[in-house]
Amino acid sequence: MDKEYGNYSDEELVGRLRDGEESITEYLMNKYKNLVRSKARSMYILGADSDDLIQEGMIGLFKALRDYDSGRDASFLTFADLCVSRQMYTAVQASRRQKHMPLNTYISLHGSVVRNRDGEEEELVNMISDAAGQSPEDVVIDRENVIQLEQTIERELSNFEKQVLDLYLTGMGYQQIAKVLGRDDKSTDNALQRIKTKLKKVIGRDAR
Repeated sequence: MDKEYGNYSDEELVGRLRDGEESITEYLMNKYKNLVRSKARSMYILGADSDDLIQEGMIGLFKALRDYDSGRDASFLTFADLCVSRQMYTAVQASRRQKHMPLNTYISLHGSVVRNRDGEEEELVNMISDAAGQSPEDVVIDRENVIQLEQTIERELSNFEKQVLDLYLTGMGYQQIAKVLGRDDKSTDNALQRIKTKLKKVIGRDAR
């Protein structure tokens, strides 16, 4: 199957799928399963089960195949990335509502490792300190301060800002976050700047 379809672009294959060539679905689902697994690893920090996330991601990938419009959307890869991310994040939010997670497990900031936007592994605490404009070396955050930071997130951030922070911590930029949340770039970037300002206050206070 790889040899049969490998010389065609994704966009061409989706067009053929629309014409009734159903075997293309299996080919593209297999082709992008590693994208789903990669997304699941980044979303795992938000508190959902890895296997559940992969399943949700495959649903998102299937929706991308179903809904992609070459005349309206960007490349299929970009559209699939968006659909997978949106499906997974919706599942994370639903999981949280069902579990009524305690405050101090809202997000695991201490000891959790994610990939930043440069593809490098980094602790979440360091990503937040970077976002607040301070180098990780200048900020010492123990478990007590992590709890304070979590409480600040819960108390000071709006629901939209919490969503933006969630996705920012998975390594997304504000433009991709905007697409996942269905908001415009400007309001998302403004929310991210507000988050940095609010967190800078508590990190700066703890660092003194």
